[in-house]
Amino acid sequence: MRILITGICGFTGSELALGLRRRDGQAEISGIDSFVRPGSETSLARLGRAGIGVRHGDVRCASDFEGLPACDWVIDAAANPSVLAGIDGRTSTRQLVEHNLLGTVNVLEFCRQHGAGLVLLSTSRVYSIAMMAALPLAVRDNAFAPVEGSWPAGASPQGITEAFSTAAPVSLYGATKLASEALALEYHDAFGIPVVINRCGVLAGPGQFGTAEQGIFSYWIRSWALARTLRYLGFGGMGHQVRDALHPADLLDLVQRQIARGSSASGIWNVAGGPANAMSLAQLSRWCAGEFGERPVESSASERKWDLPWMVLDSRRARAEFEWQPVVPLGEILHQIAEHHRGHPEWLDLSRAHG
Repeated sequence: MRILITGICGFTGSELALGLRRRDGQAEISGIDSFVRPGSETSLARLGRAGIGVRHGDVRCASDFEGLPACDWVIDAAANPSVLAGIDGRTSTRQLVEHNLLGTVNVLEFCRQHGAGLVLLSTSRVYSIAMMAALPLAVRDNAFAPVEGSWPAGASPQGITEAFSTAAPVSLYGATKLASEALALEYHDAFGIPVVINRCGVLAGPGQFGTAEQGIFSYWIRSWALARTLRYLGFGGMGHQVRDALHPADLLDLVQRQIARGSSASGIWNVAGGPANAMSLAQLSRWCAGEFGERPVESSASERKWDLPWMVLDSRRARAEFEWQPVVPLGEILHQIAEHHRGHPEWLDLSRAHG
């Protein structure tokens, strides 16, 4: 099996590559990375020790795919992952579209030329923000929680399914990923290449670079441990907003099952930790206080654009289809991040080293 991973030096890309190497020593694993994100270069040594080849390559540049060896599957883990991309003052809208949509075009063309299957890592943020914000919720134990009420199609207290509305607005970031999904499905139909689209929830684990916009579990734990300023934003400034977490080892397990299935795995799948792995920021703060001691958290009722009170994915379709089950509980994910921080207290600042 020959597998190419784009964005291989990012958190998700590197964890998938290393996990594949551990599980299948005969697989030929290689990848490209543009090293745009500060800190991504730290993955080079680990990947090299595992015998995984890495080339400098930017998915936005079609010529960077020229000369890459043919492969059986591409795992596309290259993207600007911030929901605020395009309006945060750090990334222009054009850069966002080039990374997340035009980059997908180049990946798809590579797959078409070589007859390779594609695992496209998409996002839960393709779902309608207006409809998400209108879900029936109440505050329980310092967290937004589902209550009885009028739940729209594709949603229930178990989470958001693949049938939930993707009507705009979904954020500029979500729109680029939704457009990439549509294009990938058209390549599947036109050229017969396998296309697996995994709409991932929040991925979290010990080697992750976190920011306030992406990688929130890692960011919060590391910032708490370093006594950095933390702030609850919006929704009354109480930290009640909820997300669910998925360990990359669980994502890897599913991706392996999908690749083994080949073309019959094609389609759109929600992939997340679900209600059992969900937690609010206030609850995360309580966990951090028990781990590192009490810290003050500032409060602001000012809301950021596109923020949501509750985002939990329902992955039961993928679980049933692939006989897959996430096995790393949220408590273990948090513990692994905390232990990694203790061994690498500089980790949070590495992702800010160049900007």
